[in-house]
Amino acid sequence: MPISAHFRVLYLVLSVPVIMGAQDSSTGQTELIQALLARIDRLEKRVGELEARNGVVAQPEPTAVMAETPVTHDVPHDHDHDAVSGSPNLRIAGFTDFDFGSTDQPGSKSGFSEGQFILHLSSALSSKVSYFAELSATARTDAGMGSPPAPGFNFEVERSIIRFEQSDKFKISFGRYHTPINYWNTEYHHGSWLQTSIARPAMVEFGGSFIPVHFIGALVEGALPAGGLNLNYNAGIGNGRGAVISRSGDFGDVNNNRAWLTTVFIKPDKLYGLQVGGSVYRDEITQGLNSHREWITSGHIVWSRENPEVIAEVANVQHTGVAPLSGVSNSIAYYVQIGYRLPWLDRLWKPYYRFEYIHVPNSDTVFRFVVPSENTSIVGIRYDISRFAAIKLEYRNIGAPGVPRFNGAFAQTSFTF
Repeated sequence: MPISAHFRVLYLVLSVPVIMGAQDSSTGQTELIQALLARIDRLEKRVGELEARNGVVAQPEPTAVMAETPVTHDVPHDHDHDAVSGSPNLRIAGFTDFDFGSTDQPGSKSGFSEGQFILHLSSALSSKVSYFAELSATARTDAGMGSPPAPGFNFEVERSIIRFEQSDKFKISFGRYHTPINYWNTEYHHGSWLQTSIARPAMVEFGGSFIPVHFIGALVEGALPAGGLNLNYNAGIGNGRGAVISRSGDFGDVNNNRAWLTTVFIKPDKLYGLQVGGSVYRDEITQGLNSHREWITSGHIVWSRENPEVIAEVANVQHTGVAPLSGVSNSIAYYVQIGYRLPWLDRLWKPYYRFEYIHVPNSDTVFRFVVPSENTSIVGIRYDISRFAAIKLEYRNIGAPGVPRFNGAFAQTSFTF
């Protein structure tokens, strides 16, 4: 409660007996209330002047209209400490969604499903040290099966990061990250409310294998003015993919070759909303007795303003066999998404379109049986029913080599709390 609100209540309680005794018995209740309010207004004005002089700014109530910049929960603030004990305060935010899907693909089933239940936990440990974690619970398709019966949900620690911030130019952290070699992978985390569309692009889908979605290790990052270009960088070293390439090396690396990555992007002042960048990732994958060197190069161009929103990314994954294996293969994926927040009806409606493409050659023995080649067109619309909740509708047309194209209709309600 702000200072003025506390003062208003206290003053009202203390002033009533005084004013009541000073009032003539014929004075009406209306005049009494008016006198009280006049005095309180004068004192509130004075308190407001004192707060402004001391740098205290009143926080406005949130509106029902969604802000152009989405709400984020990743960064703890320096003041998140208990003023009495000096211990850190834990801040919690959550996301979840509920979905419906139906396709005309032979053998498919339609129905409702529960999306991931997500918690973001953040705490400032000092003015320069902070901690962030992201936890998820995902419904299992085999719930109740087996002996003992499988649980209904899989629990995961998606991110767990402790960061030291020397300045905006230099930050170092350790933990489990969403690998910063792809724009979507670091801009839109778990919690589909954060993104325009229902689903992530296939090249960065959670549980997918095209790029390593998670990364365990150390990361150095920062931002430099660079003459108004705002040059941002990331450089990291850590464990590469696990024996199952869709998983990261949470328990330790599967070989003695650390993965490393570098990402650079600019966000020019003169073109606010524009981001252009690229990444390089290097690792060695070990599966059983076979090993492959992996080079991933990627690039992106993004216009993050919502009139329009444009996101385009491309990534090439090169695998080279390590002796006695030989041969080089290149798999490529890209997508382009365009959205536009309509200026009418309180800017609550946002139609969008996305095209996705993945090509994995038969020579890529690492990806051949785990990453399907496909091309997909998606048309959808998002309606923000409040600043913190949205309804999305999508139509998808999906094609893959050697099989007929099929269509799907999907709906989702997603929110943050």
